[in-house]
Amino acid sequence: MGTIKVHEFITLDGVIDAPMWTMEYGFTEGMTRVLTAVTGDCSAILLGRTTFEGFAPAWSTRTAEDDPGAPFFNDTPKYVVSSTLTDPQSLWKHSTSLGAYDPEAIRRFKDGVDGGIYVSGSATLVRAMLADGLVDELHLLVYPLTLGEGPRLFPEGYPRTPLKLVASETFENGVVHLAYGPAAA
Repeated sequence: MGTIKVHEFITLDGVIDAPMWTMEYGFTEGMTRVLTAVTGDCSAILLGRTTFEGFAPAWSTRTAEDDPGAPFFNDTPKYVVSSTLTDPQSLWKHSTSLGAYDPEAIRRFKDGVDGGIYVSGSATLVRAMLADGLVDELHLLVYPLTLGEGPRLFPEGYPRTPLKLVASETFENGVVHLAYGPAAA
């Protein structure tokens, strides 16, 4: 049975959209270690359509020389949750469509994966999976700034979702890693 591991770059006010604002903080060795640990046992990548369509052109042409993460993103099987994207393989090798979001289909998918399932971005998908109790690990890299506007991970009206802090770490650039799991029932 797979473990769904979500990773998000997020501001103090909860914005997760187009994280170009992360660039001014750099990427520390500690942050690399955290993301390597998150992806280390992942044998699948699960993405929403919008994130998939952004990642495909950004990652599909990168090599290990360009970015050490390129082999993971390019060689790992990718699964896209979308009711409209029917041929993701034409955009990025090793890609399959799972169809529209259906919590039971995600549970079956999760049951069929041996190892971790990495999710990044994909806010609509992540919100739905959190609400349906499908996320096993939520890893937030919280940046020390506010943007005041933009899509938030938890927008107004999002249902109450208790989580349990399982790890935290502060990096020298002011970014904080917060790892959450499901709250005990």
